[in-house]
Formats: sequence, structure tokens, C-alpha cells
Amino acid sequence: MQIENHKEEVPFSFYEEKFKALDPADAVARLPFVTFDGAAFTMELLGRSYRITWPEYSITAADGFQPPLPVQTFLLRRLLEGTTRAWLGTWKTFREMPWGEMYNTPYTGRVLTRAAFTFGFKLSKFAAACEKLGGRKLTHGDEGYEFDFFGPFKMQILMWAGDDEFPPSAQVLYTENFADCFAAEDRVVAGDILITQIKMAM
Repeated sequence: MQIENHKEEVPFSFYEEKFKALDPADAVARLPFVTFDGAAFTMELLGRSYRITWPEYSITAADGFQPPLPVQTFLLRRLLEGTTRAWLGTWKTFREMPWGEMYNTPYTGRVLTRAAFTFGFKLSKFAAACEKLGGRKLTHGDEGYEFDFFGPFKMQILMWAGDDEFPPSAQVLYTENFADCFAAEDRVVAGDILITQIKMAM
């Protein structure tokens, strides 16, 4: 494959190659909410079911959606390296989790600022898109929704509207089990994926 978008295609190609050597039994043992039927894995991300064939990689969604490369790379990384832990019922910001302080500045730009200026002046459209994706409405924030992200991992996105005097703002919360099972970069990608999917639904 000729590489044109290095930021997305290089990491995807790396994990696609590693995927061929994956032990499906090991993947399912680490991620018990993922199934393998002998030919393909079935897994859900943000309520959408994906079928990933093995050992030759291909991906299809139950509804025909073609996931962008960052989503595909994220799912491959989960199959190759992911672990799971039950949610204990608490929520954390990115900054409160391991390495969060160090990566908070790029995270804020890539996730929180992007969310604020993508949705902060269009809260009714934001709400409609979140509900279309199966989000559960929250009572905090000017608009807020909770999502089943991946297995036992959940996320919340909270929005505060902008006006002539104040810019819009956003916050993303993660169930505390993200801290043990996702590297900081994967938590950034999770936030990016959530925003992108909501934007696409608008």
C-alpha cells in the first residue's frame, strides 16, 4: 500500500501486520466481551457492532458504516494489547489518570477545545446527534450525554454553550477503569473518536 497519510496509515499498517500473529483465544480471554467464531471477531464500539476477520484483516460494520482508519487502528490495538476491568462506579477526567498531567496540554487541544468549538454553538444539533448514537442524557452541563464506549468502559461528554462574551467549553469524563486498561494515548484517541462520531452524526 502506498502511504499517503502517515499519521493514520503508518500505525494502521503496523498493527495490521501484527494482527496476523494474534492468538484469538488470548484476545478473547483478555476481552471477554469480544467473541470469535473461528473466522472473525465481533466487537462493539459506541454501540456499533464490527466484524473483524482473522488472520487476513478486513472489517465490516453491521449497519454498513465504513470506519475511518483511527477507529480501525484503535480496535486492532484493543485486540492485540487490550485488557479489561469492571467499572467500580466512579468517573475521572483525563488529567486525573496516569500520565494525564503530562499529556493534558495536547489532550486539551485535541479533545476538549475541539469539542467546545465544534459543538458549543450548536447544542441542539449536538444533542440530536448524541441521541442518534444512543447517548443517555445527563442533567449536568448545558448539554451532556453518557455513552457505552467499549465493553465496560463508558464516557461522558459535557458541553457549556458559548455566547458573545464567553467561549464555549467542554469536559469529557471516563470511567475509572480506563486508568488501568488504556494508555494515555489511547485515552486521547477515545476522546477523539467520540467527538468524530458525534460530528458525523450531525
